[in-house]
Amino acid sequence: MEQYEDTADARSKRKHPPTPSSERPKKQIKGQSEIVIRDGSRMSPTPELQPADEAASPSGESSVDLQPATLAGGVQDTFEWQKTIEHVVRNVVSIHFNQTCSFDTDEALSSEATGFVVDAEQGYILTNRHVVGPGPFVGYCVFENHEECDVYPLYRDPVHDFGILRFNPKDIKYLDLKGLVLRPDLAKVGSEIRVVGNDAGEKLSILSGVISRLDRNAPEYGDGYCDFNTNYIQAAAAASGGSSGSPVVNKDGCVVALQAGGRSDGAATDYFLPLDRPLRALELIRKKQHVTRGTIQTQWMFKPFDECRRLGLTDNWETAVRTQFPKETSMLVAEVVLPDGPASSKIKEGDILIKVNGELITQFVRLEAILDESVAQKITMTIQRAGEDLDIELDVGDLHSITPDRFVTVAGASFHDLSYMQARSYAISVKTPGVYVAEAAGSFRFTDGHSSGWLVEKVDNKPTPDLDTFIEVMKSIPDRKRVVVNYKHLRDLHTTNTSIFTMDRHWHPTMKMAKRNDVTGLWDFTTLAEPIPSEPRTKLRANFITVNSKFPEAVDIVRSFVRVSVSMPVRVDGFPKAFKQGSGLVVDAEQGLVLVSRAIVPYDLCDVNVVIADNIWLEAKIVFLHPLQNYVILKYDPSLVDAPVKTPKFATDFIKRGDDTIFFGWNHNYRPIVAKTTVTDISTVAIPASVVTPRFRAINFDAISVDTSLASLSASGVLLSEDGTVQALWLSYLGERTAHNNKDVEYHLGLAAPLILPVLKEIQSGRTPDLRILNVEFQTVQMSHARVMGVSEEWIERIEKESPERHMIFMVRKVDSNHNDGLREADVLLTLNGKMITHAPDLDIMYDKEYLDAVVVRDREEISIRVPTVLTTDLETDRAVIFCGATLHAPHHAVRQQISKIPSEVYISSRCRGSPAYLYGLSSTNFLTHVNDKPTPDLDTFLTEVKKIPDNKYFRLRVVTFDQVPWVATIKKNEHYFPTIEYRKDVNEALSWRKVIHEFDEGGVTEGVPGEEMEVDAGSPSVLEPELKE
Repeated sequence: MEQYEDTADARSKRKHPPTPSSERPKKQIKGQSEIVIRDGSRMSPTPELQPADEAASPSGESSVDLQPATLAGGVQDTFEWQKTIEHVVRNVVSIHFNQTCSFDTDEALSSEATGFVVDAEQGYILTNRHVVGPGPFVGYCVFENHEECDVYPLYRDPVHDFGILRFNPKDIKYLDLKGLVLRPDLAKVGSEIRVVGNDAGEKLSILSGVISRLDRNAPEYGDGYCDFNTNYIQAAAAASGGSSGSPVVNKDGCVVALQAGGRSDGAATDYFLPLDRPLRALELIRKKQHVTRGTIQTQWMFKPFDECRRLGLTDNWETAVRTQFPKETSMLVAEVVLPDGPASSKIKEGDILIKVNGELITQFVRLEAILDESVAQKITMTIQRAGEDLDIELDVGDLHSITPDRFVTVAGASFHDLSYMQARSYAISVKTPGVYVAEAAGSFRFTDGHSSGWLVEKVDNKPTPDLDTFIEVMKSIPDRKRVVVNYKHLRDLHTTNTSIFTMDRHWHPTMKMAKRNDVTGLWDFTTLAEPIPSEPRTKLRANFITVNSKFPEAVDIVRSFVRVSVSMPVRVDGFPKAFKQGSGLVVDAEQGLVLVSRAIVPYDLCDVNVVIADNIWLEAKIVFLHPLQNYVILKYDPSLVDAPVKTPKFATDFIKRGDDTIFFGWNHNYRPIVAKTTVTDISTVAIPASVVTPRFRAINFDAISVDTSLASLSASGVLLSEDGTVQALWLSYLGERTAHNNKDVEYHLGLAAPLILPVLKEIQSGRTPDLRILNVEFQTVQMSHARVMGVSEEWIERIEKESPERHMIFMVRKVDSNHNDGLREADVLLTLNGKMITHAPDLDIMYDKEYLDAVVVRDREEISIRVPTVLTTDLETDRAVIFCGATLHAPHHAVRQQISKIPSEVYISSRCRGSPAYLYGLSSTNFLTHVNDKPTPDLDTFLTEVKKIPDNKYFRLRVVTFDQVPWVATIKKNEHYFPTIEYRKDVNEALSWRKVIHEFDEGGVTEGVPGEEMEVDAGSPSVLEPELKE
């Protein structure tokens, strides 16, 4: 996801929390699964590898704690404690889980936490709600003796931070489980306690502490899920990541609280959830009864008596409270009252709660008990406002009814109704018009970069106030139709945004409803609608803008530019984004041919659209991808265009250093830029490779630089003579990802126009170029270096005469993997087929030759060798398999350029957050060599072997990292949420790709849940002009 810069003072409607942002606590779940990096070691996610929207906020608030645990002392103190701990430890489990897709307040993730058995006979485990999550959950637990079993969600509270998982007790054969007893009444100030759970997910830890407070307001974690309408218990225990859901026990072995969060600033302060409401829920579930939850849609908070007096508390009520509850020091005050709720016209913020149903109330426990027993009934309240007593009657609503338990996936995105949790966070009505976007992806990819938090109010000019209405509206929209979408973000409901989206019902054809099933613990998927075919296009008229300039013939090139947008439904070839847009140059208006950078169109498993004259929107097909020179040729249907599109004239002679030229380009607002300039340099450059994830980069080409700073502002354009002849293409080149800010670097450089003419001519004649290339990357060598490497004085003199403006030749920097014949690394290339090679364009003689005769200097000896070339059609990805949430394909060209040996033709290009691949540690750039010790050298054998493995059963994968470090992963499939899907190139298909679903679960996902790890862009690409290596 594009990163959203979140700060504590961002435009949030949330009231300031009672805890300063610098002291906000953390939910004690472990971070995302460890990542296996290239050297074979393991580490927690770094900003380079984790999704950008999972990075900690600048305020220090984060939902995960990756700090090392600080073990409290004093755990080996008394025999009684040792005996208690022995009993407790047997019932504590380590929970390893996936939240498989973004839903409500939670994003997809893989993590670890703690839970404990509360009913050994029925198999119930108590843990946190932020572990169970509000959406789809898959997990397993490991007991103290390392027995393992699957766990399934049984109950997650709509508000409070507890949930219950179930397991099959028969799966635990070697451990005598008794279950722990919940005793909320034994939580006392000064009580000595132990927190027994995971220490950062690594091992069982026992942390000691003393309860210091019972009346703390619920901690605020910042954005996302936060508990409220309950007190929290405070103690010093120094728990850390992975300890969420740990039991807090007393000396008798009774659980007195549930570990939930802790300070993020290193202080040994932890926050525990009281067990009154978990105990009630557990007792009802044991009896197979529904857990009723009542609400008046009001958030209350503890306020001390001195503050209550300032709010208007009168002496008589303070006296009554202090008399009846002599230990009380605070009362409940209304903090947030949701509009349109049961209390919206009767309670106001700052009102002090006195009585409920005639009973004096000062604690959340009693208030919640009354509400939970009064669902769909009326209650009476006495409140005090500014010293005045008010008696009111309220209808108690059902909290479950305003907590979503279903979502819809359509056009690559997911939606559900606005939840009470989100509405409370922003003090808005749960009836606020609009459907909540749980995952902004596919057709609903909002340009602002937020991955969630959007409310869609209208689609295709039709209101979508709720999910059911939204479904009916989406059913009526044909594939590829462009529709107007009106939407707001929860952070800024004052502003209505309007965008036009193209509905994708071809890559994501089926609209599905997912419904939570608390019996099975799964979410059941049912088909709501199949796609409506796209409507036929009609011919449209348009005119281009006029550009005023001193060079009218040159700026007429504006009629040759179109806007290009690309949407990639599957992430392959290591490309970091799912959507790109830029400008392309029409190179043949009659045939509808467009040239565009490969930084915009990286591969052909995608949708491409062109916009002509900012007016006519058309689909386009990819005709040709150049393997080295960073450009793609597209084709649109020119019969649908009634506009004066111009075919430019291309220069046949190469532009030279020092030549005057006219730069015409487009800035980031797609406005034209024109400048008279001079060519300052033409040199063979080396675009730095991306170390994190190999992806396409241009090599073996001469780049043109100009002396105008405007060129750095433009990602696409041309260099022109005054008569409008195109001398060079100005393109964006994707480079490395920087370590310090996690941004992708783009270089803006020129490519001489004559280089594209042979390819263009062949495409114009109706043939697809079938180029052959040398499987090597060259770098330039100065004469002083060449002499040391063995190049003779005779050759040096010939080079000086052949290339008087640049005394350089080429040396082989890197040979593609698995190619041992022909050129070798460090060879100095002198000639190919008798032609001296001193400039990158000289290498173009390789394009139509199966073999080349080369003269090279190798180990200071001049030798003649026969060098084979390779077909470029073999270098592009034509097949991809999504397995366990990992995208697999043969190693693409960028991988072969950077690695010396290919361990297997099964390469992991990307993976989904919340998937088995993420949970079990598979990482991008890994190779899969064996399945259950059976070799899998290619995708066919890999699919054959994994199909033999039953769903939800462990199997072994032999894995090799990019740096050739082998390791073994154990993993199990989950066909319900992560089916095995194959995409295979097939020109006979409408999309030029055929989709095959190999393994799936009836009632499960068949298209994949949105949310891939690979989209980690931290904002706009960095446009740098660094010193490029020659």
